[in-house]
Amino acid sequence: MKKFDSLTLVGIVLGFIVLMLAVLSNSGISGVIYFIQVASILIVFGGTVAATLINFSWADVKTLPRVFKEAFNQNPQDIGDLINTFVELSGRARREGLLALEAGVEEVDDPFIKKGVLLAVDGIEPDVIKDIMMAEVLAMEERHRKGRAIVLKMGEYAPAWGMIGTLIGLVIMLQNLNDPSTLGPSMAIALLTTLYGTVLANLVFLPMAAKLENKTDQEVFIKQIVVEGVIGVQSGQNPKILEEKLSAFIPQSKKKAEEAEETMNAGA
Repeated sequence: MKKFDSLTLVGIVLGFIVLMLAVLSNSGISGVIYFIQVASILIVFGGTVAATLINFSWADVKTLPRVFKEAFNQNPQDIGDLINTFVELSGRARREGLLALEAGVEEVDDPFIKKGVLLAVDGIEPDVIKDIMMAEVLAMEERHRKGRAIVLKMGEYAPAWGMIGTLIGLVIMLQNLNDPSTLGPSMAIALLTTLYGTVLANLVFLPMAAKLENKTDQEVFIKQIVVEGVIGVQSGQNPKILEEKLSAFIPQSKKKAEEAEETMNAGA
């Protein structure tokens, strides 16, 4: 079950707070107003969106809200619980046969596990099961890659449009050198668009793309455990052997923590 990932929001908000504090420490509250320029916002945001629409098809762009939403979600899966699920399925398959798993698999929430177990129940060869399930993993990676590519491109376009805004501001400033009253606003546009583009890229788009990549890697890792578990159940492996095999996927740090906890509980 997906949960809200507060760290993404905390990171973005914290970044803006740090910037605000830096401005306040030197210019006070009145100085913050000078960092808000509608023209600069329009150039950076509008230009980034326009370039993104040109770069990608509408079918890709319309998935962007879901991609951004995914960066604020997390789907924590405990590897230990996953291993226990397959140990239980393996034990039941050895006692009652693979066909007995068809009724029990309905209790499993993960559709990927369900699909694998049902393929095993159908008597499909282990190599074929692995090919089918890994094909789904590859398709998932490709979908995630496409969504992540849009965010990465927006991270590239934002600073570029910031520089474009800077050039616009400089041109306006140079055209009105005889009017000192226009120099300040023109210079503000010139500098703030670069600031907006750089902050937007390095605080929002690029970190978000990196987080999406990490989430994809974790999801692929979990699905690899599922594939190995399904193959173990289908081939009739001993539950203890299967448990030892799948335990190789548990990080050593977590193993040591669990061992320490078990030792403490035993001592208590």
